[in-house]
Amino acid sequence: MTRQLHLNAFLMSTGHHEASWRLPESDPYAHVDLGHYVNLARIAERGTFDSLFLADGPQLWGNLAQRPAGALEPLTLLTALATATEHIGLIATASTSYNSPYNLARKFASLDIISGGRAGWNIVTTAGAEAARNFGLDAEPAHAERYARAAEFLDVALKLWDSWEDDAIVADKAAGVWGDDAKVHPPRHKGTYFSVEGALNVPRSPQGYPVLVQAGSSEDGKAFAARYAEAVFTAQQTIEDAQGFYADLKSRTTEAGRNPEHIKVLPGIVPVFGSTEAEARANEQVLEDHIVYAHGVGRLESLLQLEPGTLELDGRLPADLPPESAIEGAKSRYTLVVELARRERLTVRQLIGRLGGGRGHLTFAGTPEQVADQIERWFTQGAADGFNIMPAVLPSGLEAFVEHVVPILRARGLLRGEYGPRRTLRERYGLPRPANQYLSDSPVPAPAPALV
Repeated sequence: MTRQLHLNAFLMSTGHHEASWRLPESDPYAHVDLGHYVNLARIAERGTFDSLFLADGPQLWGNLAQRPAGALEPLTLLTALATATEHIGLIATASTSYNSPYNLARKFASLDIISGGRAGWNIVTTAGAEAARNFGLDAEPAHAERYARAAEFLDVALKLWDSWEDDAIVADKAAGVWGDDAKVHPPRHKGTYFSVEGALNVPRSPQGYPVLVQAGSSEDGKAFAARYAEAVFTAQQTIEDAQGFYADLKSRTTEAGRNPEHIKVLPGIVPVFGSTEAEARANEQVLEDHIVYAHGVGRLESLLQLEPGTLELDGRLPADLPPESAIEGAKSRYTLVVELARRERLTVRQLIGRLGGGRGHLTFAGTPEQVADQIERWFTQGAADGFNIMPAVLPSGLEAFVEHVVPILRARGLLRGEYGPRRTLRERYGLPRPANQYLSDSPVPAPAPALV
């Protein structure tokens, strides 16, 4: 069988372009409308996407003037979407920095059970002082410390998801025996960051545990992904950069003793459509014309850790920006943005325009055939296992992709025509169901190495 694309729909309120909410078609209240998300999920399911994804963070992003702010809690929203869909995977972002393993493991196990095995967890360490101050901290923990905590957090979560054997429930009415206590294994974990004694209070879920997704591309992030991740969301601006990232991550995964086919690399792409290339670029220009550049300057200064008022719209980035090693926040995104500005000699105004659509993800304006060509090129030339589809405007951009690009990909043999028998998200990604680490024939994973 021809290798098949993995498509994930990254859903964000009225669309990924920061000015999408200003278009006449857009509903400024869509980000808190369950019906809006049910509609998007069903559109993506019609396009036989593997999964949909909700980003999240424990702080109020940006300012209220810029774009719709605030978001429904993703695990709650995905539980509702699980009842409105049948096939599509449901991936939620949740932070290891500002959660506890027991509660979060229980929530994801519950979503996996309710959805029939369609849950995924996008594991983030959460950069930014704003989030830290919401949890009683004066500043964000250091980058390496966040990843060390994340590694222990995930090790504890895996123990909790495995704490029930699959056949722990006996349900013997005649004997009056509901379950077998010998098949429940309390973690009794005591580590640097967490102490967790008891077994999870939810049985082992259909997938064993949710598909593990990761989005960091820093050195710490790639080391973490090589050990744990089964899908990686990444931002790359050129096919050459994407090929380098792809080869590096697959190599690291092999070195970690894992099958490199069991980690799927999904770059983000923000497509803007037109019936002709000129029409697509005109549609892109309409969005750029609605950008409020004052908002963009403040956001860029924050990313680059510059004092307010440093940047001039028609000037270029300062020549003396610090190296990535000096950044404690979103390291890989910082480097991507700086390299984009330097490589293409962009002014601050032009850079804000480029970032307005996808915050550093690849943006592409063209016909459906040109978008399909771009996807096929990256997929067949060692740059991607699939794509994180990030429509500039929702729902119209997702509808256009499903109605016009999906049929082209299907005709080329790159995408399934139907889901087939109902299966788990793990199976759709070609991933094995994990063995229970507490069984005698399943090796207990070694403690996570320090990610420094």
